[in-house]
Amino acid sequence: MEKKKLKAELWDKMHYLFRDYNDRMVHLELEYDYKIDIDALKTVIICFFEKIPVLHSSFTDNHISPYWTVNNYTIDEILTVKDIDESDIAQEVDSFLTQYIPPEANVQMKVGVFYHGDKSTLCIVENHMCMDGGDFKYFCKSLCENYNKYIDEKVTPIDVRSGSRSYQTVYNDFKPSDKKAAENLYKNINKSDNHRFPFAEATAEDKSFIAKRIIPAEKFLKIKTEGKKYGATINDMIMAAYFYSIYELAGYDESESMCISSAIDLRRHKKNIEDSGYTNHTAWMQCKIPERGKDIFATLQYSVRSANQFKQDKFMGLHGLPLLSLGYKIMPHAASEEIIKIGYSNPYFAMSNIGILETDKLALQGHEPVNGFMSGAVKYKPFILLSATTMRNVLTLSVCCRGNEEDKNIINKFFDLIEKNLDKLIAGND
Repeated sequence: MEKKKLKAELWDKMHYLFRDYNDRMVHLELEYDYKIDIDALKTVIICFFEKIPVLHSSFTDNHISPYWTVNNYTIDEILTVKDIDESDIAQEVDSFLTQYIPPEANVQMKVGVFYHGDKSTLCIVENHMCMDGGDFKYFCKSLCENYNKYIDEKVTPIDVRSGSRSYQTVYNDFKPSDKKAAENLYKNINKSDNHRFPFAEATAEDKSFIAKRIIPAEKFLKIKTEGKKYGATINDMIMAAYFYSIYELAGYDESESMCISSAIDLRRHKKNIEDSGYTNHTAWMQCKIPERGKDIFATLQYSVRSANQFKQDKFMGLHGLPLLSLGYKIMPHAASEEIIKIGYSNPYFAMSNIGILETDKLALQGHEPVNGFMSGAVKYKPFILLSATTMRNVLTLSVCCRGNEEDKNIINKFFDLIEKNLDKLIAGND
C-alpha cells in the first residue's frame, strides 16, 4: 500500500530553504514540581500525532515539487524519559534541546521528560517547517489540556485543531476588495543591512548551544511601566536595547543606519484560527533606525517610530508573499530556490518576541510550570536571532547559536549590555 503524501506548503518550502542559515528547530523547556505521568503523556502524544500527520512525515525534495510522506512510527521515536541527578539536569536538557531533526526523519518532533528528584522537566523540539512559535504555543497548551482531561475524566484526547496548512488562509477574513489587494502585494518592502554581529571566527569545534539571560519580574514590570510613558511596547523597549547594545558591542559608528527584523504573527489578520491546521504564519517587520542617537532614549524614539509605521499598514507582514508563491509555482523547486535566494535577503539581525507562556494553560494536574522558556532556531554565523518569552512576568532572552566558547562569552557580554540599557530605560530620562 502506497504511503499517503501531503502537499509541501509555501512556508514549508521557505523554511527548508533556510537550511543554509539555521537548523530550523523550535525549542521549549518547562519545569514542574511534580512527576509527569508518562503513560498518560504517551497516549496524548500519539493522539496528537494521529491528528497532525505532518508531525510523523518525511520531507522529500525531489527538485521538482517537494512533498511530505506520512510514516508509520513508534512512541519511542518521539519520547525520551530519563531519571537524572539534579547536578546533571542542566547539561541533559541542553543536550536534548540542541538536537537537530532532519526533514527526512521519520518524525518531526521530539519530546523529553527528565525526572530529577520529585520534579520533571519537559522539553520539546520541533521542526519549524511544521509549525511556527505561535502554533507551537497553541500545540503545547492543547497538549496539557488534553493530558488533564485524559487523567481526570478518562477522555481520549480528541480536542486537536485541524484544517488547511496553506499560507493563503491569512486572506480568508478580508473583505473581497482588501483580499484582492493583499493577494497582489508582490513587492518585498524589506531591505538588506550589511551590519554583522561580532561573532568569533568559525572553528571545527563549533556546535549548537543556547545562551539565556533571565530578567526578573520586578525589573520586567518596571520596563513595562516605563515603556508606557514613551508610548513604547515591551517589544519596543527590548528592540531599543538590542539596537543600542549592538552599536556598543560591535563598535559601529553611531551615525550609521541599522536594521533589525522583528517577527510578525500573521494570525493578526485572522478572526478565528480554529479551522486552520498547525503551520507557519510568521513574517518579518523591518525595524530601521537612521542612527544610534545620542542616548538610549533617542534610540527608543526611533524604534517606536519605525514600528508604528509598520503597524499603520493594514496589510502588515503580507508584502512579498504573492511573489514567493509565484516563484515556487512557475518553476521547478530547485530553480525556484535559486531565484528566491537572489531576491530574498535573510536578516543578519532578528528578534522574535514569542510572548507570554501562560502557566495556567500549561498546568499538568493542577501543577503549573515553575519556570520555562521557548526559543527559535539555532542560527549559523553571522546570523543572530534574539528570542523573548515571559512567564509570570519573568522575561527570558535567549540566543541559539552554532559557535564556540568565545561566542558564548560574546553573547553573554551582549546580554550584559542589553540589561544595562534596559536599566537606563527604567531609570528614566530625567
